[in-house]
Amino acid sequence: MRIAVDAMGGDLAPGEIVRGVVAAAPRLSAEISLVGREEILHQLLQESGSRPGNVEVHPAAQVIGMTESPVQALRQKRDASMAVAMELVRSGQADAVISAGNTGALMALGKLRLRMLPGVDRPAIAAPIPTRQGGPVLLLDAGANVECKPQQLAQFALMASTYMEDVLGCEQPRVGLLNIGSEAYKGNGVTKEAHELISALDLNFVGYVEGDQLFEGDVDVIVCDGFVGNVALKVAEGLGDLILELFGQEVQASSRGKLGAMLMRPIFRSIKQQLDYREYGGALLLGVNGVCVKSHGRSDAKAIGNALSVAVKAVENDFIAHLADSCSHN
Repeated sequence: MRIAVDAMGGDLAPGEIVRGVVAAAPRLSAEISLVGREEILHQLLQESGSRPGNVEVHPAAQVIGMTESPVQALRQKRDASMAVAMELVRSGQADAVISAGNTGALMALGKLRLRMLPGVDRPAIAAPIPTRQGGPVLLLDAGANVECKPQQLAQFALMASTYMEDVLGCEQPRVGLLNIGSEAYKGNGVTKEAHELISALDLNFVGYVEGDQLFEGDVDVIVCDGFVGNVALKVAEGLGDLILELFGQEVQASSRGKLGAMLMRPIFRSIKQQLDYREYGGALLLGVNGVCVKSHGRSDAKAIGNALSVAVKAVENDFIAHLADSCSHN
């Protein structure tokens, strides 16, 4: 098994990408190709002091910026690290690709190079998020498609359910459709039609869920379009940062607060770990004919290491073949 890593994509690339690969490689049963500017990557590997034997450098001269237009980048940067990493999967030289880079470019490259699975119109980002009950809920789509047709939302439900079963080991995952209310008469035309389509699939569909149920754990999959999904994730992330910052300010305001914080430090550390996006590593781009992991744009070494674990598990479980089978039979 070989995993291609876009070493130049992301806010903290290439330094944190290389550090994450170096730290994770010894525990993985996979070869890893770091794709990017050769001289820079060789230097970073040398500086790491302990280059693992299962890590190689694959050259790519160009870089797709985080804010670049995906269309222009694909036309003008055919030797970009993301494009070369994706090509390694398309040609069979790698079994999976990981990138923390430009989401739009990754989705476009996935469609262009890997092609779509039969029965799937568009790829979607499947993002695991923590819940009160411990296990994650899979939010789909998390930002790949700002507008969706009802049949595409139904396809998302099917793909996410297969992901939960295959990769996360959840039997008969409960699927919910995100809406502004649980009542049948609420929602727009797209949501109502999607409800009918998902109900007809061979899934454990529980109906509508509301925004305040995102973190409850009452369902295992929450389906929505990418506009809503991405806004929901960013709001949750910003709110979490705000609460931690306000808490820190209050703690520092008095000696009693500082003492209490010291006593509760293990509890706070555990909570912070549960809410840390880095623990999940990355989100699979579902619908393309290959394992493609999208890591957070701010991914550090820890996040990249966990993204590698996600990719390896998906390949080991033959996830793409199972997903293709599910999509073709519904």
